[in-house]
Amino acid sequence: MKLFVGLGNPGAKYAGNRHNIGFMAVDRIAEDHGFSPWRRGYQGQVSEGRLGSEKIVLLKPETFMNLSGQSVRAAVDFFKIDLSDITVFHDELDLAPGKCRIKQGGGHAGHNGLRSIHAHLGEAYGRVRLGIGHPGHKDAVATYVLHDFAKVDQDWLDDLLRGISDGAQALAQGDGQRFMNAVALRVAPSRSSASVEKPVKPTAKPTPEPIPEPSANPLQKLLDRFK
Repeated sequence: MKLFVGLGNPGAKYAGNRHNIGFMAVDRIAEDHGFSPWRRGYQGQVSEGRLGSEKIVLLKPETFMNLSGQSVRAAVDFFKIDLSDITVFHDELDLAPGKCRIKQGGGHAGHNGLRSIHAHLGEAYGRVRLGIGHPGHKDAVATYVLHDFAKVDQDWLDDLLRGISDGAQALAQGDGQRFMNAVALRVAPSRSSASVEKPVKPTAKPTPEPIPEPSANPLQKLLDRFK
């Protein structure tokens, strides 16, 4: 059994926030792979299903971001899940928008949701880091992450979430490379050479045909003789 945790804040007010991209990721997995309806449990929302041969529990903590570890700990204690079988999906300021990286263990880099999970469980769990970009100054971070994605972000965001769903089975099976390949195919699809239009060389303009001089009539020829 594996536990996939999406981080975010509960409620409609926060649903479209950059900070809630972790919720969005597990929502897409649940929808695309026929998981059970979401239900209350473990201080959050829970959905269960299968990805290939793996049974998966999806969890969205409802403790608010800063207390995410309480909900994760409750689920881990109930299901008896090893830390190596936990994957947390979260927003990442240090990655450009649309970028995705996987990581096993390590620090929390100041992310409040990860900080809380560290406090309750330690650091030896997996993460899927979902790039949202950085506002440019640390004082602007709180406002930035608690604002909705802009309209111009919707295309790459949808591609990223689709890629995560495409690769979810590989991630559940521990095949990180195949998961990343699935994401890349959505975010930066390869273009076949046949689909690339070759530039058309401009054709030379045709040389205009000379306009023939009008032939003189017989009367004009007679007049010309007496000039």
